[in-house]
Amino acid sequence: MNMHTLPPAALKGEGMTSQRARDRLAAQLRESGIRDPRVIDVIRNLPRHHFIDQALHSRAYENTALPIGHGQTISQPWVVARMTEALLEHFDARKEKPGRVLEIGTGSGYQAVVLAALVEQVYTVERIEELLRQARRRFRQLGLGNIRSRYDDGKLGWADEAPFDAIILTAAGDTIPSRILEQLSPGGVLVAPVGSPSSQVLIRLRGDGQGDFAQEELGAVSFVPLLGGIG
Repeated sequence: MNMHTLPPAALKGEGMTSQRARDRLAAQLRESGIRDPRVIDVIRNLPRHHFIDQALHSRAYENTALPIGHGQTISQPWVVARMTEALLEHFDARKEKPGRVLEIGTGSGYQAVVLAALVEQVYTVERIEELLRQARRRFRQLGLGNIRSRYDDGKLGWADEAPFDAIILTAAGDTIPSRILEQLSPGGVLVAPVGSPSSQVLIRLRGDGQGDFAQEELGAVSFVPLLGGIG
């Protein structure tokens, strides 16, 4: 991890069984094409079972999405890894350090914590108050001080803190909301799923610093829909 190391308390009480499960997950990520060792290392050291209901702990290190209530899911580890890797690739190519990142859709908090270990500051917005309350508790338990969270309509972004060096959306809409695009810095990067519930693709928008953005498709994905409002 190149920015913020997860504290030893994050793994307090972890047994060898959980460690082996995390090691297997890390190996699966490498085999499925994740190349960035920083991303793999973060996921290998992060106790994913802390982000889901106890009844699902036995499935925590499967490479699959799992329900977290309120019609939402914790994303498949491969998807979290690929989105994070896609973000870091942009900064590596520009020989810059990742700074301030906006996440739309806090959910369980898992993606925010992965990002927090690799970037300077994470701003995350969630429209479901109970999910955000739970995520905030996990942030405190992990001792992470570089995550700021907000209960609000994610489609509005976080204008008071804009511009952001990077933006990640963890829910899919037909298009990227213009209010969110306006909050991306000219040389920034945005990673998001786009499409209908039956057909979604992960895209990356990369700014050239002059106000133009190049779009790439990174593969098919499946996310919950991007909804407006709160509650």
